Amino acid sequence: MVMAKRHASLIPLSHDHHHGLALALRCRKHALGQLNPGDAASMEACASEVSRFFNESLKPHFEAEETVLFPLMAVYEGSRALVARLESEHQEFRRRLARPAGDGGLRKFLFDFGDLLEQHIRSEERGLFSAFEALVPAADAERAGHEIKRILERSRSTS
Repeated sequence: MVMAKRHASLIPLSHDHHHGLALALRCRKHALGQLNPGDAASMEACASEVSRFFNESLKPHFEAEETVLFPLMAVYEGSRALVARLESEHQEFRRRLARPAGDGGLRKFLFDFGDLLEQHIRSEERGLFSAFEALVPAADAERAGHEIKRILERSRSTS
């Protein structure tokens, strides 16, 4: 997979996206029985990986986006609707991870989580990040990059 060259401020977030896309693919493959078909323990292990990824990567990633990137981009009228949708998707991730797999079971949870994760990442990379690169003045982008890096490093040093 080749991602577009990103503004230096966004590289830590794009790096997370790379790992998220790989997890999204594994989730869907487990759900579809393309990885270890019929192996319940393997699906449970994937669900545990989702939980770990959420706690170790997505929580700090969301914090960086919600406290730095989203407020910065919401200033631009053309980005407001996208920012609102992405914030709503962050809440959906939190809801999904806070409750058990439910009636649809683990297979459905993994597929739906993987699907949402991939779509969310694509929206950020293709929409939000492209708008950031086109609209945000260099000094603001640099300040945002420092703050994003600080948030990610702080939260990951405590995990």
